[in-house]
Amino acid sequence: MPLGCGREKGYDRPMLKRKNTRAIKVGTVGVGGDNPVRVQSMTNVDTRDVAAASAQVAELARAGCEIVRLAVPDEQAAASLAAIREASPVPLIADIHFDHRLALMALEAGIDGLRINPGNIGGEAKVDTVVRAAAERAAPIRIGVNSGSVEKDLLARYGGPTPQAMVESALGHVGMLERRGFYDIKISLKSSSVLHTIEAYRLLSDRVDYPLHIGVTEAGTLLPGAVKSAVGLGVLLFQGIGDTLRVSLTHDPVAEIGVAYEILRSLGLRQRGPEVISCPTCGRTEIGLIALAEEVQKRLRDVPEVFKVAVMGCVVNGPGEAREADIGIAGGRGSGIVFRKGEVVRKIRGEENLLPEFMKELDLFLAELRAR
Repeated sequence: MPLGCGREKGYDRPMLKRKNTRAIKVGTVGVGGDNPVRVQSMTNVDTRDVAAASAQVAELARAGCEIVRLAVPDEQAAASLAAIREASPVPLIADIHFDHRLALMALEAGIDGLRINPGNIGGEAKVDTVVRAAAERAAPIRIGVNSGSVEKDLLARYGGPTPQAMVESALGHVGMLERRGFYDIKISLKSSSVLHTIEAYRLLSDRVDYPLHIGVTEAGTLLPGAVKSAVGLGVLLFQGIGDTLRVSLTHDPVAEIGVAYEILRSLGLRQRGPEVISCPTCGRTEIGLIALAEEVQKRLRDVPEVFKVAVMGCVVNGPGEAREADIGIAGGRGSGIVFRKGEVVRKIRGEENLLPEFMKELDLFLAELRAR
């Protein structure tokens, strides 16, 4: 088991150890090696709309996304990349299928990396051209195999898009790059099946030392997609597998970033932004706790500082149960108390005042935190 033992706040806590992979650079962002697990996402607006794509890239970056991928379906989309790249605060990946000319256009536009399978872009000469251009610009290539894209001969040999078939497909594409002396490679193996995804990555991680981009594809809408991603990615990360990740949701891609960081936080791998803890409600709850907790979470979404916030529904047990929180609120019978580290610092009267007054306290707390 890839675990070491560390100590935090007076108790033993297992600390995860990642498998060794080679390090590459995606623009200015290091991936693999000793770098932290990086959080990625993908825009869902038309890349041909420069303003919309640039705005979404910026929004993703504010939420903590470190690498953003854009679909490049045609030459008009490829022609938009230079302007989007110029405005982007984070590295960009061009997602390209079948047409090697789009890859060349993307590289000329200054894109930081490609997501392209060389076996799908034509003959050897076209692969040579793309690999040479990527090497000249120090742009890494991600080989991305999905269960729906496995070659027909492999489907026949393995009886379907099995984890073994996905691994063989990826290694075939990788071999095309290696034969050309290109090793700035990242690999992904994605399936909508959590178990197939886990097994495919486990098999691949035993055969290569390239950094792996992990994700469960077509995971679904917000709730089921977050659950499937948390289970699949959590298992892999616990086993030390994964250098970048994406939580694929049928939702606003900004939501993917929050889920990704919560997965990493829960495993002790990375922290970004406040951790909001809240009780599940019970028969003693006398305020609109669910709405209160959701609004606090929403308002703190773009805050990068790391601290713990508690939103509790019981003024009797709340401060004690959330004693480790840096700041919190507990409410009941139309009133509430604000506490820090379990000590009451203020009382609030009127349920309608709980949220605005608590946000004032949070703003004060943040000002003090940033002044340190």
